[in-house]
Amino acid sequence: MTPWERYFVVGRRAGCPMDQMDRFQAADVILQSRQLAASAAARLCDRADGPTAVGYGGARGGGKSHWLLAQMGVDDCQRVPGLKCLLLRKVGKANLEHFEDLRRKLFTNLGHEFSAFRGILTFRNGSRIIAGHFQNEKDIDAYLGLEYDVIGIEEATTLTARKYQDITTCCRTSKPDWRPRIYSTTNPGGVGHGWYRKRFIEPWQRHAETETRFIAALVTDNRWNNPEYVRVLEGLTGWQRRAWLDGDWDIAAGQFFTTLRREVHIVSDFDETRAREWFCALDYGFTHYTVVLLGCTDGDGNLFVVDEHAERLWLPQRHAPAITAMLARHSISNRRLEITDLKRFVAGADVFSRQSDGSTVASQYAKLGVALKPANMERVSGWAEILHRFGDPANGVKARLFIHERCARLVECLPALQHDPSRPEDVLKVDCDEDGVGGDDAADCLRYLVATKARSISQRKLRGL
Repeated sequence: MTPWERYFVVGRRAGCPMDQMDRFQAADVILQSRQLAASAAARLCDRADGPTAVGYGGARGGGKSHWLLAQMGVDDCQRVPGLKCLLLRKVGKANLEHFEDLRRKLFTNLGHEFSAFRGILTFRNGSRIIAGHFQNEKDIDAYLGLEYDVIGIEEATTLTARKYQDITTCCRTSKPDWRPRIYSTTNPGGVGHGWYRKRFIEPWQRHAETETRFIAALVTDNRWNNPEYVRVLEGLTGWQRRAWLDGDWDIAAGQFFTTLRREVHIVSDFDETRAREWFCALDYGFTHYTVVLLGCTDGDGNLFVVDEHAERLWLPQRHAPAITAMLARHSISNRRLEITDLKRFVAGADVFSRQSDGSTVASQYAKLGVALKPANMERVSGWAEILHRFGDPANGVKARLFIHERCARLVECLPALQHDPSRPEDVLKVDCDEDGVGGDDAADCLRYLVATKARSISQRKLRGL
């Protein structure tokens, strides 16, 4: 088998159609296995039910830029005449220099003209790649209102969610034979870490991708990296090592729960016959989320968070039956779990604050059959208790707190929490946005669940709290 034949086999296994591989061969472009998988995902964008955005990356040195320009120039631009593509990168000058280097490597066998002054590359069939930049976020505004059939964004996590959303409004087409799409490459970290993780990484981790596809790549997936560069990444420590070497999206600069490990702490199954004690916690909100977590302990003292209820813009009259339904999904002594079976059901102090009419949110829940008790509100000791229970699996300290994957909002929230710069032992307080994205409500609820013991509740009752 010739090298090209082997290349075709690898590409076909990755999902690349034959005409796509023919174009790579004609241009004398060799992509590696993860890059070919990303190009196969790009072709899925042609389908009416396919994705509209493809992300590629993870660790540094994974061949992201090479893939992005190859896919746009060698495949997309060659098969559709007159295609208009925008390639964006954080720093304009670096983008242009990098663009020039890659152009010489990738497009030698493809007839084209390149205007370095204008940053526009034009192929013989009229398809164009425009090299743009967003040195400052406001630079994105220069592209708004324009139309691009393809948009490629390098270092996507250097953009905020709002600016990414703004640029997506430019991804549209009048071509009947083309479906617009956005390609992005990036590493963990940066101002856009949270939204990118939510939009691309979480669906990929849950095997539930619809509008997006994400292709993970490590430095070891790129055989053209020099050994010295690999050793530099291996010499990193802390969050930088996990982000840039391991491509770990559960880590970021300033992260509070640095010992959280998805493969250890997030579980997909739990034998409920092991439960010795059941309890709940509630963090109240209206414009913010109201979050209720159901937890239990086993005979070895491990704590499992097994279910979650999280909704916003709901009144207690809607929450109460939903909470009851959540409990009913679980069993105790061969019957459905009920509120009366809980050892405790605690909530934050705000539900006990008297309103103008003298009532409390807690009293509203009590009328609906949900009796709430005050939670331990001490933040620093609460976070410390969670850290203690998470242990440090990487260094042999056993974990004693586990979270079921169905607790989606909690699983999403915890890795994004950061230290409060003015109080390092505390978590930086963060609210969800107007669309309900982000926020620390689920984490606060976990703190109530973990840090409030039956004894502390009794002591509050004795003090008349």
